[in-house]
Amino acid sequence: MPAPAQPSVAAPLATKDAVLPIRDASRRIVRELGFMKPTLAGTELPASAVHALIEIGNRGGLTATDLCDRLNLEKSSVSRMLRKLVDGGELAEVSSDTDGRSKRLTLTAQGRRTLAAIDAFAHEQVGGALACLPAGDHAMVVEGLRLYAEALQARRAAPGSESKVAALPAVRIERGYRPGLIGRAVEMHAQFYARAHGFGAVFESRVAAGLAEFLPRLDRPCNAVWTALDGDRIVGTIAIDGEDLSGDAPAPRIAHLRWFIVEDGRRGGGLGRRLLDEALAFADRAGFAETRLWTFRGLDAARRLYEAAGFVLAAESPGCQWGTEVTEQSFVRPLVQPRRS
Repeated sequence: MPAPAQPSVAAPLATKDAVLPIRDASRRIVRELGFMKPTLAGTELPASAVHALIEIGNRGGLTATDLCDRLNLEKSSVSRMLRKLVDGGELAEVSSDTDGRSKRLTLTAQGRRTLAAIDAFAHEQVGGALACLPAGDHAMVVEGLRLYAEALQARRAAPGSESKVAALPAVRIERGYRPGLIGRAVEMHAQFYARAHGFGAVFESRVAAGLAEFLPRLDRPCNAVWTALDGDRIVGTIAIDGEDLSGDAPAPRIAHLRWFIVEDGRRGGGLGRRLLDEALAFADRAGFAETRLWTFRGLDAARRLYEAAGFVLAAESPGCQWGTEVTEQSFVRPLVQPRRS
């Protein structure tokens, strides 16, 4: 069985396909972390006050002006909130050594105890959520949240940023070999299948060997490979091998769809569909009688994508050639004749 084809998807942030799932996830995060409630993190304080204590405590003190910027709140709102925290014994005001008009806010002993309780609550809350995920996904969550938070902050800080966000270059798809293709394709396959399905060195080696054998044959018109590029970084691949299943037979020729993968963390935006469309359009133009791919049971999102593109399940059987027993599946899609005007 060839390397299973597994799509992930990505798209520019300004597209509707990316915005809607991000909005939905953001609302669920807000609700699950308790931001819809009048108090937060097991305290009797509102969310703005909890964030103020965290920022002041983590930085050893801040001015009210600094806090306004960090919390993205108006000065009047921050002033009222700080007055309550000072009156409640959580904060102390200390005059600046260089500017008598400026006061630095620091935690009192009571404020430090409150912050310790907030940190303990948050550690249990976030740690409990991460415990529900495979350990291999933790770094992806950290990086994704960091990038999204920084993008939101950059949008707020940059004048005219809305138009800049909309103008960000899309992930583009290019045909043909480019340096680093084998390494990136193997890396993406190995990371996804090791984490999700326990595949190891045997699988990774076979993916590498297959690509190494295939790429020198790109000079033949029946073969093609596409890369999805975010800048110069390869974030997805797909290929059509027109010789692997056809042999020397002149007809009917069979296209083999191979090495379909997109970088972890980019699912849900449509890049998998774009890659698949490119490959299948090539296969149809080349006149292949059918296109086949091999995968295995359990990749439900991938199967929906294949079936939407016209593939049907042709066969399945148990197999363990990749080092882990799975139910191997083959899908077939017949030639789609171009419409005549």
